[in-house]
Amino acid sequence: MTVLFGGFLLAMLVITALAMVQTRNLFVAVMLGGIFSLLIATVFFMLDAADVSLTEAAVGAGISTVLFLGALSLTSDHEHSKTTIRPLAIIIVIITMLLILMSTFDFPFIGDPQSLVQNHVGAEYLAKTPEFIDIPNVVTAVLGSYRGYDTLGEVFVVLTAGVGVLFLLGKAPPPGCYRNKPADTEGLSHYLIPRLVGRLVIPFLILFGLYVQFHGEYSPGGGFQAGALIAAANILYALLEGEKSALQVVPHKWLMGMIASGALLYGLVGVTGILLGGNFLDYSVLSEDPVKGQQLGLLIIELGVGITVTGVLLSIYHAFASRGKI
Repeated sequence: MTVLFGGFLLAMLVITALAMVQTRNLFVAVMLGGIFSLLIATVFFMLDAADVSLTEAAVGAGISTVLFLGALSLTSDHEHSKTTIRPLAIIIVIITMLLILMSTFDFPFIGDPQSLVQNHVGAEYLAKTPEFIDIPNVVTAVLGSYRGYDTLGEVFVVLTAGVGVLFLLGKAPPPGCYRNKPADTEGLSHYLIPRLVGRLVIPFLILFGLYVQFHGEYSPGGGFQAGALIAAANILYALLEGEKSALQVVPHKWLMGMIASGALLYGLVGVTGILLGGNFLDYSVLSEDPVKGQQLGLLIIELGVGITVTGVLLSIYHAFASRGKI
């Protein structure tokens, strides 16, 4: 049954991708992109990658779709340039696809106990996590502790991406470049169904985001997923009530502070480890009990990740939404 459902998802992914490439309506392409992300999230969940599935659903199908719609509001709804068929490009794509398909035959079967992953670092992580960190979610232990340097780098990548987008969109356009579009639009609050559904969903989104943030040690979740969920709740509020109301709840100054402070908090945890006689990002020295120190360090760095992700996503959204339409 699982194989049949997996085949069905694969077929839907191919159909959605082809439809997205063929359509000339940009709005339809954005919607198909959101559907594609939801299908990918389902595939990740079937592969027991619940953390990745949650992130893909929140970011790929949720926030990314909203940002694409914001970008679409700056241009027309249809693609104007004529698409010409290029035989050489088609041949290159086909050859690349065949090479990728051939490489998949060397992959181990899902759950194969003899695969290299199961007999190398994976086995050590599973064996040592209860002893060194004592949390049920090994994924959080791996990302936050064993691979803490990688996760710190990812946080600064998110920070840099946010700063880059704000450099491009954060400055107001020249007078007359865009049509009038007041930043304090009342949003969708005058529509009954979106208003009722939104006001019902927003508190649960924030609550679930906080649960994912502070329960990531015991179940799928963490700062990246929580930041995306809380940002999605704020974006939904902005869509319902308008930019002015949303910025009164979380002003621009707060967003700029969140972007920097989350990454700074993560880095300070590493520096604190050095000052206490350990190594950079060595959480065991944060408490007299090394295991408690590891748990405390993971809690703090995940909080920093969540703060930065929330600030970056909201800042990017407001940068798009505050601009007019061409």
